[in-house]
Amino acid sequence: MLELKITLPGEDLEIFCSLNGTSPLNPDACVEQNADLHLISFEKGKIAARCSLWWNSPPLHEGKPTGLVGHYAAANPEAGLFLLEHACRELRNRGCQIIIGPMDGSTWHSYRLITEKGTEPQFFLEIDHPADWPEHFFKAGFSSAATYYSTLNRNLSGENQISDPPQGIRIRPLFFEKFQEELKKIYTLSIESFKENFLYSPISQENFFSLYLPVKNMLNPDLILFAEEENGGKLAGFIFAIPDFFEKKRGGKIKTVILKSTAVHPNWRGKGLGNFLLAACQDVGFKLGYTRAIHAYMHEKNRSLKISARLFGSNLEPLRRYTLFAKDISHL
Repeated sequence: MLELKITLPGEDLEIFCSLNGTSPLNPDACVEQNADLHLISFEKGKIAARCSLWWNSPPLHEGKPTGLVGHYAAANPEAGLFLLEHACRELRNRGCQIIIGPMDGSTWHSYRLITEKGTEPQFFLEIDHPADWPEHFFKAGFSSAATYYSTLNRNLSGENQISDPPQGIRIRPLFFEKFQEELKKIYTLSIESFKENFLYSPISQENFFSLYLPVKNMLNPDLILFAEEENGGKLAGFIFAIPDFFEKKRGGKIKTVILKSTAVHPNWRGKGLGNFLLAACQDVGFKLGYTRAIHAYMHEKNRSLKISARLFGSNLEPLRRYTLFAKDISHL
């Protein structure tokens, strides 16, 4: 017999953030993501599933009031379906007409589920979850809202590289000794560059910093490239890449670099800067001794996916597919 408990943010965090068989949530991050409500289902006195709900802050989707289901975890399909059905009813009662999930408050935090796993093991900072979770959402009446891909280039041979950046641009690595100043520049450009992305919502500089500071000591500044305007030094674009430390954790040598984020200021789009940054970062990785590159989490309609395919199509292969789900409850 499944039972539901509804709690306000900050209540019962120790229980909410732990569920056997899944990675525990960080309580501080959970609080920071500012959910409007937590739902917990219990079976025989033990937590069986959990999720958080947001309805005050999400952007509209298809012009309709939107709610989010995030911090999702379920020990079994029955508990997951029970929880998601209650989540839908709760969000409908709050005036939502579209429900998106899983998404931990915004696209700045963890969202989507793996729907094609492939044969490659999990890479550093990649999401992971039990294989049956997507089916929980399908059974609860959700369908695909967006598809994302990670692709793998096994051949960092230095081929297909672009020799020069666009005219008026100089390239440099991140200055590690000025890390917070550099983060401010990345933050400012990210806010401007990503605002047209699917389901974008803004984030404070403080919360943005909290995403990057935990991995500061794992970064190689040579793999984070800044494209600055020669006249004035304004940041026109950047690419953020990081070694795949999970390879070392598995007992091997780190041979893969993960291309996590690329941003280009709207004034520089269409001038080849995105192309150059992707190619240049792979070239730096090759010179540092890496033999592979993962192009991570590219939206099916994103410029980065098209650029990667155009530049490295003969070398790229599918690695993983991810899905973000939606359910229209306006007719219920």
